[in-house]
Amino acid sequence: MENTQSIEKWVSMDFITDYLDISRETILKWISQRDMPAHKVGRQWKFKVSEVDDWIRSGGAADKAATNDDESKQTDNGEA
Repeated sequence: MENTQSIEKWVSMDFITDYLDISRETILKWISQRDMPAHKVGRQWKFKVSEVDDWIRSGGAADKAATNDDESKQTDNGEA
């Protein structure tokens, strides 16, 4: 009997840095400061691409300062 469900594989830090085109240092900062979904396995960080994609889509990787600046510009222009 063949298993029709596919199980998502864990990927490495190198894969995620290439996938997102982001430095290792930025990924580590996002893990510690922005709750990026990652799991420590021994001394290595492992990721599920679907979790990372969902986190990015939900705004987890958005620059908070840029978001605040955009909101203040709208307020200054009299826009709601």
